[in-house]
Amino acid sequence: MFLEREKIALFIDGANLYAASRNVGFDIDYKKLLQAFQKRAYLLRAYYYTALLEDQEYSSIRPLIDWLDYNGYRVVTKPAKEFTDPSGRRKVKGNMDIELAVDAMELVDTVDHFVLFSGDGDFRSLVEALQRKGRKVSVVSTLSTTPPMIADDLRRQADHFIDLVSLKAEIGRSAAEREARLARRAEAELAASGGSTANAGGTPAADSDDEEF
Repeated sequence: MFLEREKIALFIDGANLYAASRNVGFDIDYKKLLQAFQKRAYLLRAYYYTALLEDQEYSSIRPLIDWLDYNGYRVVTKPAKEFTDPSGRRKVKGNMDIELAVDAMELVDTVDHFVLFSGDGDFRSLVEALQRKGRKVSVVSTLSTTPPMIADDLRRQADHFIDLVSLKAEIGRSAAEREARLARRAEAELAASGGSTANAGGTPAADSDDEEF
């Protein structure tokens, strides 16, 4: 599936991957994820895409975003849009498909093998476009849920499909690590709501590369 000398790039649909990992019952360690693909080939880039609510003083995803930004990922964000549906329920919309597709096409002359972490069927056309340029595309999602998290047409279009469950041993967080992370998150939320929010250097504590995700 992967060749040692080929150049690869990871494109992570943050919301989609988060939903998939939750549904199969494990948290992703993003340091391990990077290392896992560095072992497979020459990892040129790793992109992470997510939308953020602008009016939130503290978001539970912010420590992750900050850590990724300092530790080998290129994080792409945009403001999420909040609206109320006809039944009166609060909804948040933050589609990053266009940003991901543009970045992928810009690298088509440099990257040999694209790895897309998403099950969104809207990416089928992007996968096809990359293949027309002679590039391989692997898609990471899961068939282990009911219904499957990956759209059937996206799975069929991809050169390779990698079930997220098969990566659990390599990139999954152990139960002990998960509990420790939840404790750190609770401390960060407490600090954001009224405690100290910065270290001696003025940088938010979650920005430190000592905090692993």
